[in-house]
Amino acid sequence: MTRKQRLELTWIGKDARPHLEPRILLEDADKSYHAKAHVTDHDIFNNILIQGDNLLALKALEQEFTGKVKCVFIDPPYNTGSAFEHYDDGVEHSLWLSLMRDRLELLRRLLSEDGSIWITIDDNEAFYLKVLCDEIFGRSNFVSSIAWAKRVSPANDAKYFSSDHDFILVYAKSKSLWKPNRLPRTEGQNSYYKNPDNDPRGQWNSVTYTGNKTRTERPNLYYPIVNPNTGEDVFPPDTLTWRYGKETHAENEKKNLLYWGKDGKSKVPRLKMFLEDAEPIVPRTIWPASEVGSTQTAMTEQKALFAAPFATPKPEALLQRIVHIATAEGDSILDSFAGSGTTGAVAHKMGRRWIMVELGDHCETHIVPRLRKVIDGEDQGGITEAVEWNGGGGFRYYRLAPSLLEKDAWDNWVIAKDYYDPIKLAQAVCKLMGFVYQPDETHYWMQGRSSETDFIYVTTQSLTRAQLAALSEEVGDERTLLVCCKAFRTEPDAFPNLTIRKIPQAVLRKCEWGKDDYSLNVANLPEAPREPDEPAPSAPKRAKKRGNGKTTSEDDLFSKGGGK
Repeated sequence: MTRKQRLELTWIGKDARPHLEPRILLEDADKSYHAKAHVTDHDIFNNILIQGDNLLALKALEQEFTGKVKCVFIDPPYNTGSAFEHYDDGVEHSLWLSLMRDRLELLRRLLSEDGSIWITIDDNEAFYLKVLCDEIFGRSNFVSSIAWAKRVSPANDAKYFSSDHDFILVYAKSKSLWKPNRLPRTEGQNSYYKNPDNDPRGQWNSVTYTGNKTRTERPNLYYPIVNPNTGEDVFPPDTLTWRYGKETHAENEKKNLLYWGKDGKSKVPRLKMFLEDAEPIVPRTIWPASEVGSTQTAMTEQKALFAAPFATPKPEALLQRIVHIATAEGDSILDSFAGSGTTGAVAHKMGRRWIMVELGDHCETHIVPRLRKVIDGEDQGGITEAVEWNGGGGFRYYRLAPSLLEKDAWDNWVIAKDYYDPIKLAQAVCKLMGFVYQPDETHYWMQGRSSETDFIYVTTQSLTRAQLAALSEEVGDERTLLVCCKAFRTEPDAFPNLTIRKIPQAVLRKCEWGKDDYSLNVANLPEAPREPDEPAPSAPKRAKKRGNGKTTSEDDLFSKGGGK
């Protein structure tokens, strides 16, 4: 293998990629919720909860949040055979990889350059996911594989082994820029610090004074030191050396940092490390349930919150550790497999901004009521006491807007009825064309912008040459304008500061229209290539590939109504 070649994971349907429509988000004000007053000066009210397909939702977030999310945590389906409605002798493995690939690529774009992604997974797909993430994030950006001990007792009904842990794969967007936070010290860790000699500097622990080099490797670290209590010269034991050179040793003696045992006659000293100077703890790769909770802990938390607990929850302490390591107060966290909303609940209590996406009904049955309790200060479980949470803040509840185009009775693509509202139409076209919707109060034609001097104007009118000439004069020589209209009666390049497009031609081929569900379905999986003599399979039947349908004229597109 040459240096330029690399191993890649392959699967059926890997080359089939969705052409996503960048939808706008519509707030459902009845489900948005905010505290009635500020609880602290740092309350965050603009958190985001999206109900809808998470692939489309991530695409909808791309324009505004690319490069702004500090931490992504996802707990995707584990693909154990029960994650999908159909299970076809391993076929679901390819479907699962496609699901993850498409979403991970979008999540990577949303991450800030100093951000990280954390993915919980079990043995079924962990090692395939590792290779997939190596491709997407780069193998050099792999940080760690953490083992979370999710069980506190064995599953004695297991056929082979009791599955006691899940993995958490951690990748940085750019490992050289990512700076994880250390963990605070626990009472148990501090309990090792004593003060047997009544040192006025307080409690201390000791570490070995010998190094891990041999005399041959570091002869300068092999020298005698004097035990001040006996006056004897003391050398390192066996073939070892001291950890420090002569100058550093002299400084340690001057600071009275050497401990020679209770009677002062130890053959080898130890170095004092004082509690007041102790640093936070470097995170380890094994997380026991005693520190971050178990599935049993999570279920107990769920039962206190819901009459019908979520099936596969994660404990709040587990998310607390991830959020602590990966972020600081005010940073943004995203979870596109929100489940019962644990990520948002923990992030909210810890003063982080959050975005969550959930397709299922539990977005309303679990997440909304749970977050209301958090905001009202009524959630007394999980990490509430540990972080001294008293309520506050809020969130906005969004749904994905429907597709901009729909088929009419004659199988032609037309503007969907939901977009007869000209404001909503302008928002959708702005997003499709890469403009930020930002209407100007003075200039009606400044509906969105891509730069300080480049704007967009969307209208369902048919524009005459005279209308376009007047528009061109108002835009002036220092600005440019993309005009998206029903039709126009002039040459497309008649005005140098105007780019004129008919809306159907401008957007029809940009993406897949009318598709609201990118969840997995075995029937949509492409067939594997067959050998020339191999007969075609009779089952299962595959769904025919959906095309864009018959193209239509701009007049057909708006024939069902619409306004200016």
